[in-house]
Amino acid sequence: MVISLNELSLFIIGFFATFIGTLAGGGGLISLPAMLLIGVPIHSAIAANKFSNTFSSFSSFFVLLKQKKIKLKAALIIAPFSIVGGITGGYVASSLSDRIMMVIAILLLCIALLLSFLKKTEPTSEAETTVKKQMFPYLYGIGVYDGMFGPGQGTLLMYTFLHHGFSYLAAVAFTRFQTFLSCLGAFTMFYVSGHFNWQIAIFLALGSLVGAQASLVVANKISTAHLKLLLRVVTLLLIVELTFKLFN
Repeated sequence: MVISLNELSLFIIGFFATFIGTLAGGGGLISLPAMLLIGVPIHSAIAANKFSNTFSSFSSFFVLLKQKKIKLKAALIIAPFSIVGGITGGYVASSLSDRIMMVIAILLLCIALLLSFLKKTEPTSEAETTVKKQMFPYLYGIGVYDGMFGPGQGTLLMYTFLHHGFSYLAAVAFTRFQTFLSCLGAFTMFYVSGHFNWQIAIFLALGSLVGAQASLVVANKISTAHLKLLLRVVTLLLIVELTFKLFN
């Protein structure tokens, strides 16, 4: 089997987008522009992104689950809000303009950045964090946003869990699980509407799977202070990129 330059490019895009996205969120603003740059149609690019994120996010979540950074029972609590949010977002995406979604993303990311500077109560154990009821509306809302557009949702989820006292690796685990479900819901809507190309999605997904596993190796070796700094830097870059897109 001979791999074309475009297929190799999709693999590389998937790797780097998921590697950075798993650690700090924002992978969508790497993969989507890069796919458009190599000529992938916008609807096919978003559908492929949802497909690859479904597999890569579940693979990294499963590793952290095996390492007991999170409890399955605690993760399943957020499942209805995540998958319904993704389905809802995919359904309403066609009724909202790109400009409106950009404005929503910028506002949410600015709020998330401010939250990162607030003091948080540290958890007593990485394996004992639980999702509280007051978090449900935020998780559903971010799921809807992920279904509509997506870039930055990982960052928003990370801030949500960190702000409520979760450890960094527990926040990564919950974020990857929510991403898996919301992307699954959104992908279903894109597939039904006919905006899906298997050839594009498969190579992007393969790169994403490798990137997800590589990021988990790095996450265990970087200090919490450095990871929080990375999270804030990525957030600033996301805000700048979205603002630039909004006015151009």
